[in-house]
Amino acid sequence: MHDNYYPLPGGPVRILAAETPFPNLQQALTEPNGLIAIGGSLTPRRLLSAYKQGIFPWFSPGEPILWWSPDPRMVLFPPALKITRSLRKVIQQQPFELRMNTQFTAVMQACAATPRLGQSGSWITNEMIAAYSELHAMGYAHSMEAWQDGQLVGGCYGVKIGRMFYGESMFHHVSNASKVAFAHLVKWLITQQVGMIDCQMHTPLLASFGAYEIPRDRFIEELTHLVQYDPT
Repeated sequence: MHDNYYPLPGGPVRILAAETPFPNLQQALTEPNGLIAIGGSLTPRRLLSAYKQGIFPWFSPGEPILWWSPDPRMVLFPPALKITRSLRKVIQQQPFELRMNTQFTAVMQACAATPRLGQSGSWITNEMIAAYSELHAMGYAHSMEAWQDGQLVGGCYGVKIGRMFYGESMFHHVSNASKVAFAHLVKWLITQQVGMIDCQMHTPLLASFGAYEIPRDRFIEELTHLVQYDPT
């Protein structure tokens, strides 16, 4: 086995050094689905390069950085957003004050602290929070926040490159707060002419909003077109 690869049951995985480019997506493993590289760093340059190629970091505390590009890919096309009757009623009642980008790091910290079914701990490590807060300062990462009585009670965040948005995580301390924030975020993304939201993996909640899985090849085709609108 070459020194630049790590052997796994599903096949060898590229080990990234500081300047190592990501492998071709065809080298992503099928088991675990989409693992394409290990290591490297979470610098803004590396993160933006990953997202533009349809790759994202996801790893647990104590693990090296793991990079993924699963097939199929869960996506939401913003004009196809579905809002259930019950959620529409909540939105009409306006129980939350919606703010954008006022407490980005706090949203990430709340997402990290939220227990997830079937998960122990969080993949949103302090290293991840620092890296994405830097992307936020650069204008790439955004949070949509639900406030109630002066308290942050729900929200979501992600990364926008050109007309492409990459959803990362959401949380709620009050029922429906994250759903209302997400619906509001999608409506804002429509005003920004965002053509596709990367939801990464299938969840019933995202499916209820109208997200569905598409082949990775189609995802990359759409993404490649949309990120070209990035002014940097």
